Amino acid sequence: MNELYKTVTDYFSIKMPVAETELKFDTPFQLLVAVRLSAQCTDKRVNQVTKVFFKDFPDAQSVYNTDFETIFPYLKSISYPNSKTKDVLGIAKMLIEDFHGQVPKTVDDLQKLPGVGPKTANVVASVLFGAKVMPVDTHVFRVSARLGLTQNAKTPLQAEKQLEKGFEKDVLTRAHHWLILHGRYVCKARKPLCPECGLTAVCKYFSTKS
Repeated sequence: MNELYKTVTDYFSIKMPVAETELKFDTPFQLLVAVRLSAQCTDKRVNQVTKVFFKDFPDAQSVYNTDFETIFPYLKSISYPNSKTKDVLGIAKMLIEDFHGQVPKTVDDLQKLPGVGPKTANVVASVLFGAKVMPVDTHVFRVSARLGLTQNAKTPLQAEKQLEKGFEKDVLTRAHHWLILHGRYVCKARKPLCPECGLTAVCKYFSTKS
């Protein structure tokens, strides 16, 4: 397993030396909102929506000062717009009233915010504050299982713990984005583009399909 993790790390370090979120944001608040909106929605769609939304509501105070009816039209093309609109309003309210308008730095405090679960909190803490965590979304879960980086992980939490143990701490943040981007563009769910992948020699999935 150590050799597999090293091979994967070496490959992506060369193939994808710069790996970061594709969500567009200028401030911690904007990233937090974008990550919340991205649940079960594509980053491309979120970026289209937030480009307009953040122009009119760039910070927690501006959202705090408005209401559901005002911001819902901005977010209506996002999946689950009702609940996400309520969460964005709730996040702004709690940030202003409980966190002096600042996005908290710890995963525990982030999870106190409306609609912010472990994955969202880990993503925000990792991207903004360099937390040594491995947020597991559908791409990370799928790719890590196919490559054999995880063994019999039945839940995202199980996969998270295995990946955090397997990758070196100093690459965890990049590794999170490596697996997401690889899953998004190469190791796709329905039809993985194995001929375009440089990891087939060590891939558990490829060895069973070839």
